[in-house]
Amino acid sequence: MSVEPMQAVREFIVGRNPQLGELSEELDLIDSRAIDSLAFVEFIFLLEELTGQAIDPEDLDLDDFRTLRTLQLRFFTKEAAW
Repeated sequence: MSVEPMQAVREFIVGRNPQLGELSEELDLIDSRAIDSLAFVEFIFLLEELTGQAIDPEDLDLDDFRTLRTLQLRFFTKEAAW
């Protein structure tokens, strides 16, 4: 059985930051360092795997990675901006 994409995102973040516990939809993942520069590249690879789409670094906007909600909207909705 496959894992729902946003569940996989949550597991990635909490796996690297167990002190966070339950993630709020509105937690700023950048400011809280839940996704730091060392994990960012690995996180991009995870998103590519989950979406089945290559992510062009030129098209990235840091605000797309701020919260679980913005990640959902940018990468996992039918209207996702690719």
